[in-house]
Amino acid sequence: LKQKGVKAIALTSGMPYKELDTQLDNCIYGNYKFLYLSPERLQQPIVQERIQQMKVNLIAVDEAHCISQWGNDFRPAYKNISILRQTHPQVNCIALTATAKLNVIDDIVENLDFIDPKIFKASFERSNIAYQVVHTDDKLFQLEHALNTHKGASIIYVRNRRATTEINSYLEAKGFSSTFYHGGITNKEKQERLQQWLNGQKQIMVATTAFGMGIDKANVKTVIHFNLPESLESYYQEAGRAGRDGELAHAIILKQHIDEDHLRSQFLSTLPSIDYVKKVFVKLCNYFQVAYGEGENSTHQFDFKSFCTTYKLNPSITYNALLVLDRNSIIALTQHFNFRTKIQFLISNAVLFQYLETHLELNTLVKALLRTYGGIFDYETKVNLELVVRKANLAESKVIEQLKRLEKDEIISLQMANTDSEITFLKPREDDITINPIAKTIEQQHQVKHQQVEAVLNYIKNDTTCRNQQLLSYFGEKTKEVCGKCSVCTEKLVNREKNTEIDITSEIIKALKTENLSSRQLLRAINCSEKDLLQSLSELMEIKKIKITQANTYTLK
Repeated sequence: LKQKGVKAIALTSGMPYKELDTQLDNCIYGNYKFLYLSPERLQQPIVQERIQQMKVNLIAVDEAHCISQWGNDFRPAYKNISILRQTHPQVNCIALTATAKLNVIDDIVENLDFIDPKIFKASFERSNIAYQVVHTDDKLFQLEHALNTHKGASIIYVRNRRATTEINSYLEAKGFSSTFYHGGITNKEKQERLQQWLNGQKQIMVATTAFGMGIDKANVKTVIHFNLPESLESYYQEAGRAGRDGELAHAIILKQHIDEDHLRSQFLSTLPSIDYVKKVFVKLCNYFQVAYGEGENSTHQFDFKSFCTTYKLNPSITYNALLVLDRNSIIALTQHFNFRTKIQFLISNAVLFQYLETHLELNTLVKALLRTYGGIFDYETKVNLELVVRKANLAESKVIEQLKRLEKDEIISLQMANTDSEITFLKPREDDITINPIAKTIEQQHQVKHQQVEAVLNYIKNDTTCRNQQLLSYFGEKTKEVCGKCSVCTEKLVNREKNTEIDITSEIIKALKTENLSSRQLLRAINCSEKDLLQSLSELMEIKKIKITQANTYTLK
């Protein structure tokens, strides 16, 4: 908005009180058009007081499903948005969401105190998207196959940062035009990679699910989930980034038989109990030496690994406990990667290379630093330690040891940062008294998470109902029409036509007469599904027509 010359203010987290005071005055007296703030920020008395003095003509609630305890990503602070309705009762209010089920819509209406609201609801149907679930034991092959079959801009969603780099490297080695994106890369890298993908310089973006929010690229042909999504709400939003130009697009989930256990393990077995949330809160207060009754609005740099190690806590469950505390406005957890390690070389290039002649073991690290950060001789430079570790191909402990040696020898100035996070206590420390009011909310959210995971598993296992019908039904929309292009519909079509199609076993024998072939090679050569091919191979093995060689290929007996 600012770039377009529209006066707008955003009350961001971490804003000092004095600046907050000034910005709120600007909203009253400075002829500003837009004020952006979070529901958590709205709870501050100074914010409520100043909003009373503003000339407000619209209250807009984005991601309105967060207001419902049954909604995806429920945040209790959203319930307090009704304060604005009381402050400006005559002002129109609009609530927006992309994925609200019927009970969530009812909650939004009730919690925002709407009377006789006008509800505008588009269909959840995306008629140009072919939803597919591919059951496979070889995801990388099926990934490659999908990208070769459906040419064009693609997004591949993966579960974690490491997977973005690994799958990107695999695709690049296979000759694909690919890049990757996750929360740990620098803002500059994010912008460069996003532009490369938006401009078509890179065909494929391998990313965590953080990628895509607010990014509108109309001609995305394929969205592939390499891992199962955590909910059908998030899947619908992520899959919906394909085909915005109205042309045929594909949303594909790759599923292995072990994925169901992984999904339950990642999203259900790591849910923290109420007692565990209390334990983490108390440990957090002890870690920062917050006394009972104290700590409100105090901010601390936070080293998550050190915290878990100090108190021997399970990292996955502890991280989810921190998210629970954050979502319920007990703490504010900020992961903004500002506290990078800072390095500057204190000697000239020539003197540095003389030094390295007698310290050969430091060569690799120094060269990795110089190649990655151009101005590191001229000014103090923020360094991504994880990136340096990867480029130098050394253990993190080794890199830190060598950096400290360079500092000791006065080759570099070094400010080691052992945190990329920040925690602000929003409530005073009162242990059980602090946590007990949110206990019911925690239980409800665990129930919602269980329901969401089971809905995903039902969706991927249901190979008899049109996938488009399944998604529409989940969001409360009924249709008797099948889409004709999802994996269920196309499989039924193939089965109907099987009698007139190829005899797979005959084709396998014919192909093996000339050379020994792997299952991948046979799949490329024969026009059939992986499931049908493996079944035919199994049948031929049973009747001893073929056998497996030591090279793991098939040959005729």
